[in-house]
Amino acid sequence: MQQDKKVCVIGLGYIGLPTAALLANMGYSVHGMDVDQHAVDVINQGKIHIVEPDLDTFVHAAVVSGHLRAATNPVEADIFMICVPTPFVDDDNPIPQPDLSYIEAAANGIAPYVRPGNIVILESTSPVGTIELVRDILQQCGIDVTSMHFSYCPERVLPGRIMIELIENDRVVGGLSSAATDVTAAFYETFVKGEVLKTDSRTAEMCKLVENSSRDVGIAFANELSILCDGLGIDVNELIHLANRHPRVNILQPGCGVGGHCIAVDPWFIVAKDPKNSNLTRTAREVNNYKNKWVIEKIKNVALNFQIDKGIPPRIACMGLAFKPDIDDLRESPALVVAEALRDAQFDVVAVEPNIKAYKNLKLLAVAEGVEDSDILVFLVKHREFSSLNTQGKHVLDFCGVTIPA
Repeated sequence: MQQDKKVCVIGLGYIGLPTAALLANMGYSVHGMDVDQHAVDVINQGKIHIVEPDLDTFVHAAVVSGHLRAATNPVEADIFMICVPTPFVDDDNPIPQPDLSYIEAAANGIAPYVRPGNIVILESTSPVGTIELVRDILQQCGIDVTSMHFSYCPERVLPGRIMIELIENDRVVGGLSSAATDVTAAFYETFVKGEVLKTDSRTAEMCKLVENSSRDVGIAFANELSILCDGLGIDVNELIHLANRHPRVNILQPGCGVGGHCIAVDPWFIVAKDPKNSNLTRTAREVNNYKNKWVIEKIKNVALNFQIDKGIPPRIACMGLAFKPDIDDLRESPALVVAEALRDAQFDVVAVEPNIKAYKNLKLLAVAEGVEDSDILVFLVKHREFSSLNTQGKHVLDFCGVTIPA
């Protein structure tokens, strides 16, 4: 695969922008497309609109070199990479259904620009069969898809380490044909140091969903343990520490739920496809969703007891809003749900989130101010800024292991 190939990246969010910037710094001519004009303008200034370590350096270098340009429309290219969101359909279905409208829009959007021999890669997390949908949409647009290569290659990166893991992690590539798999794998091998593993498209799509569902099941066990131990008067953190001394046991850290656009979402794509045979996957999702509600009720009870004892309503500091430590990403964040639920219940709530500057309808305080001005400290996210705070004299609720001794 030669670096003189032009790449068009559709979607410049948490995956698309790092990918585009990395490819541009590797020598590819990259055109990034996003419907958000603000994001496009910021990127073309060599700046970033999201928080991710080292991304600003990559984007600045890519733009200055002339290898990266952003716009609100696609262009002709040799390789098209679709990196758009896949949220849920907003309906009352007890099993959340995937919203593929962004992928459909991306496929329709590139239709005027694709040519014979192009590679079309879907990186968006999606149900099994979605890259086939992309091919079918292009075919319905009158494109001769028989001369094109369609593949699915799921992203496998951890927010906070994206620029490292884009390069170092193994990647799974699954094409709609063996030829598509081969040419797509050759492309990834130009910038991935990890092993590029070849399979078919449906296996690659399922692989992404299974990876995150496996994590969800493990977290659900830890969260269920935390609820059980609370009722039994057992310190769940001590219990897990002791159990994990067994050489074949590795229980995860409980939290206030599960967030992000991966673990909190992907298992439902499996359940939606086959509700009858995905009982464990569905139960894990339900346990983790319930943990969020349980945490809210736990905090409310503590606050009401504080008010009875002290005669005044307490100020509650929600320590952390992001869906995981040391990032600014609020997508599907259980911590954010907790803070908003307490606010909506008319409690005196402030939020402490070091990675964002403001959030609508929540009073955001700096770390020291939030600790000093509050009566109850509710640790929801294990940000590094919270690791050595002086909480003396405060009522502390730790749902994420901040106060566990190192």
